[in-house]
Formats: sequence, C-alpha cells, structure tokens
Amino acid sequence: MSTNTVDKPRKVTTATLRKMKEAGEKIAMLTAYDYSMARLVDGAGMDVILVGDSATNVMAGNATTLPMTLDEMIYHARCVTRGTERALVVADMPFGTYQGDANAALHNAVRLMKESGCEALKLEGGVEIADSLKMLLSAGIPVMGHLGLTPQSVNKFGGYGIRAKEEAEAAKLLNDAKMLEQLGCFALVLEKIPAALAARVAQSVSIPVIGIGAGSGVDGQVLVVNDMLGMNDGFRPKFLRRYADLSTVINDALAHYITDVKDVTFPSPEESY
Repeated sequence: MSTNTVDKPRKVTTATLRKMKEAGEKIAMLTAYDYSMARLVDGAGMDVILVGDSATNVMAGNATTLPMTLDEMIYHARCVTRGTERALVVADMPFGTYQGDANAALHNAVRLMKESGCEALKLEGGVEIADSLKMLLSAGIPVMGHLGLTPQSVNKFGGYGIRAKEEAEAAKLLNDAKMLEQLGCFALVLEKIPAALAARVAQSVSIPVIGIGAGSGVDGQVLVVNDMLGMNDGFRPKFLRRYADLSTVINDALAHYITDVKDVTFPSPEESY
C-alpha cells in the first residue's frame, strides 16, 4: 500500500513555533478571512494564519472590531481552516465572549474551536482576563496572548495610539507577558509598542513573541493581508509595508471589463458556445 507523503506539507504546531524561537528562526504570520485567501496564504508557506476579528473591519466595513460576533467568527474561521493545510490557524475570540465570566469564556471558546476547526485562540489582555485564561488553558485549549494596543479596548484607550510609552504601563506590560507565559500561553502578540520594550519582552519570555508595529527585535511579525497587499488604499500606518498595489490592479481590471462589455468585445467567438 502506498503511503507517499512527499508533497504533503508538514503541519505547523504550537511546538513548532517554540522550536523556531529556540533556533532563532523568525515566524511569519498573516491574517485571512476566507477560503480562497487562506489557500493562497497557506500555499505560500506561511507559518501562522490569524483569523482576526479585524474581519469585521475588512469584510464588513465596521470602524472597530467590537461588532464581531461569535457566530461570525466561527464562519470566518471555518472558511479559513478549509483552505489551510500547513499553517497553524489561530482565531480571535470576539469582544464580549471572554471578559468577566470564565465559565462563559470556556463555553464560547469550545464552540469556536469545535464548530470552526481552528487550532488555537487569541485573547486580548493581561491580568484582567487571568481567570478566563486559566479556564481555557486548563481545558487544553491553546491560547495566544495579545498585549499593547488591544483593539477591543479602543474606547478605553481613546484611540489607536502607541501603547506602553510611559514607565508604569511598560512595567505592567512586561509583568503581564511573564504571567501569560507562566499560565501556559504558547505565544504572544505585541501591538504598537516601542521597539526597545518589545525586544525586552521577547528576551524575557521563552514563548514566541509576534510583533505588529513593535520593531524587529521580536520572534516574528503579523500584518493584515488586505493591508500588506495594498487592497485598503486609505490605511497607511507607519508600521505597514505594502508588498503589492492590488487596489490599482483590481481597479484597472474592472475598468477593462466594463469597457469590453459595453464595446461587445467580451465575450469573443472563442469565449462563446
């Protein structure tokens, strides 16, 4: 019986990420929200795909991540897992599904994992959500932490400015990072904090630290796929590098299609039955 697995990619796991940090290999992480994009991102060799609650911004046009519901997240995560073979798929727990009630957090987390097939969850916050983190981790759910700018707290922060610039907030962030490691989180995202602080955190914990707007001294990077591909022309924060200009490519293609339809050059005889 043939057991040929030559072409099958090796699955990335939480243990893989730990080994990558130990070996000094940087971790590439990117968002995806649907099957087609997930296939492309995974096929490129991405290490981690994040099904971010930013889907409610990118896919639904909401101004913040707060409107994302658990059912919507399950839908997006299910689509992504169907399109992924290699990457570790991590899904955000939406706002309101884990804060304040650890038992409710476990119920919602189990639903998200069982109904979507994702392999890990990401939660925003430190000591404030410790009870929910303990509940999830004790149930065997892999958890990725998220500190610094936590978009679900945008109304608390009063905007999306850089976090942990002051000594007290920086000290709390470092303590929270160590707590997340001690509780059993397998990795940590740091968003929009000073590069020197992010590097210090990465050196202070054994778990992988993924940055977004946190400099290069961390263990990997994450961006929103639509932003780095240039599909969101109006969003240009300092930390974003655009690797393509798909908004121009798509607009040109659409204009060409409209012209061809109106000029009756599409479909051609060769494209007709």
